[in-house]
This record gives sequence, C-alpha cells and structure tokens, in this order.
Amino acid sequence: MISVEEAKRLIQNLRIGRRLETVSVTEAHGQVLSADVFSPIDMPPFAQSAMDGYALGDGDRLEASSYKVTGESAAGCTDRFRLNAGECIRIFTGAPVPENAKAVVQQEWVERNEDQITLQKEVAANMHIRPQGEQMKTGDVAMEAGTLLNPAAIGFLQMLGISEVEVFAKPKVSVLVTGNELIAPGKALKYGQIYESNGQMLRAALNKEGVQAAITRVGDELDLTIASIELLLQENDILIISGGISVGDHDHVGTALQHLGVTEVFYEVAQKPGKPIYFGTKEGKAVFGLPGNPAASLSCFYEYVLPVLRKYMDRTDLFLPSFKLPLKNGTIKAMPRAQFLKVKVEDGLVHVLEGQSSAMLNTFALANALAYVPAHSAAIVEGDFLEVHLLP
Repeated sequence: MISVEEAKRLIQNLRIGRRLETVSVTEAHGQVLSADVFSPIDMPPFAQSAMDGYALGDGDRLEASSYKVTGESAAGCTDRFRLNAGECIRIFTGAPVPENAKAVVQQEWVERNEDQITLQKEVAANMHIRPQGEQMKTGDVAMEAGTLLNPAAIGFLQMLGISEVEVFAKPKVSVLVTGNELIAPGKALKYGQIYESNGQMLRAALNKEGVQAAITRVGDELDLTIASIELLLQENDILIISGGISVGDHDHVGTALQHLGVTEVFYEVAQKPGKPIYFGTKEGKAVFGLPGNPAASLSCFYEYVLPVLRKYMDRTDLFLPSFKLPLKNGTIKAMPRAQFLKVKVEDGLVHVLEGQSSAMLNTFALANALAYVPAHSAAIVEGDFLEVHLLP
C-alpha cells in the first residue's frame, strides 16, 4: 500500500503514447494544440470603428468644428468612402473606417442638424479607430503548440477564419462494470440485487471532460472477465473497471489483469474512501480498477483517473484546482490514512457534508469539492485551513 502523494507522483511521471488528429475548430474545445497556428489574415482585416458615431475627414489636422455628413458605414458595409476636408460619414461599431479618416467621434459628442454635425468636445487624432492588424498580422503565430483550447480560443480562431487545427487526440475510453448483483434501473429488484449506477456515473464524469465512453457489463466469472478486459484493451487507450478489484472469492479483476500481462503501477492507496484502487499499464494503455462503492469510485476517478485522462491529451492542468480554505463546521479527526471528504465551498469557507460513507452518493451530489486531509494529520477544527480540490 502506498501513500496518496506517491500515487500521484507515479501518475505525473507516467509515460504514455499520444495520438495526433486534425479536427474542426468547433469540435476542439478542451483539447491541446499539437502545432503552432499561424494567422492567415490581419486582425482586424481593415480599420474598424470602435464606436457608434462619425468618421471625420480633415486633411492633416482636426481643426474643423463642423462637418457635412456624406454617407453611412455600418458593420458589413462594402462601400469604400474617401473623405474631403470638412466631410464625415455616419459610422457604427465594427464598420470599416475610410482610409483617410482622421478620427471617429462618438455620437454623444456631436450635435446634428440635418446633414451637418457640430463637435461639442475636442477630438484627438485616430480616436476610436482600430487599425488594421492591431491584434494580429498575417503570418504571426496566433496560438502556440500546447495551448488548451477554451471557449475564447475557439472564438479567436474562428475570427481568423481558421476552420481546422491539429491537436492531441482525446483518448478512447471504456467502462467495464463487474458484479452479479447489479441490474439496470427500471427493472424490479429481487432479493440480494442492487441497481447499477457506477457505469453511468463514470460516463457522465468522462463526458464532462469531452470524452465519450461505452459501458460494458460482465458477471463475476474469471474467464468472462479475462475475455472482456482483453477485448476492451485492444479497442481503447484507457479502461476503467468498476468493482471486482478486492481479494474476495468472487473478485476476479486482479487475477485477470495479471493473466493478461498488465503491469501494476500501484494497488491500494492509504486513503479513505477508495483504498482498493488499482492502476496498471500495458503497451502505452492505462487500466484502472476502481472500488465498487459509488462514492469511493467517483473520488478515485477525480483524484487519479482524471489526471491520466488529461495526460493523454497533453494537458498540464492534470489535477483538480487546489486551494487552502478555513473549515466552517465541525471537527475532522486525525486518522492513520488520508481522507477525501465531500464538502461544499461557499463564501470562501469549507462546509463538511453529512454522510461520508463510501457507498453514499446523495451527499456527493451536493458537493462542489473534495477536502484532502493527509495521513496522520492533527485534528482540524473550525477556523483551521485545509486543502480542497474543486470538482469540475
């Protein structure tokens, strides 16, 4: 059994194979660029107005106080205006500015009488004009390799007219659920049966990361477990197995993984919940055996599976965002094992939720963070700071 810190160090040092792919910019959210992206155009591609108002033409200097309105330029206008001294055009935000305009004055600074305007304030040269190429020049590096594509990045690439990018591919992931006692929701429970929840729970957590996953079921039989794992390893980069990883007579996952030549990275972490977690690799692929208890399974997903998932996509933010915040309520007792507690962070304070059992998901459904208490920590009381990991 190893510590939480050692388990995470092994994950950070893990070497895995990554695939590259070219995808549509509109589908690339959450992925990481594998190559620099160069701008095909100037941005903006023409001088733009930053205000609703009037574009002024006045020779070399802005000396006139009144101007004749000779036209109008709105966003999308394709007309090319040329202004003489003492002339102006009505203009709107985002519209092309005439090449020889000296400034754009906002409409609140003028008084208009039919086709004449009079300035009410002094106007500076080039005021409210966004020059062509102000943000980006043709051929400039628009985004560097290694950039995580968030909504703003997607919008920026679309502004440049870029429709496809080269990124690190999302891993292919499958969830294998084990257990004879599990049946699908919607069916009547028989004595000794429970509804299966981990599969859909883990798939929803994967979907949050933009990764689609199939769910496969297998009963507690060694031969079937071996066959299922072997097939899913051939088809996926990451295999997440729910249940069957302990050492009971009907837990066959560990034996199956050993039979298939999966190299164990670690098994059992000194933590609560989720002690019986398994992590192994085979030919650049990752295999997780998660506890069958739902809350333990989800905690292990966020703390260990998520970082490996992001590692395949070459992300640098492997682990959940971590902060130290004061405890609002109760006392957290010292334990020889590390603890992951379901908590709610609100107004900068940590509220420990009721119902911390590894089998309880109702509390997890209310949590927005996990509080991490290292092994052998001193008791934590109200007002003490503790480490919290914000959930996605």
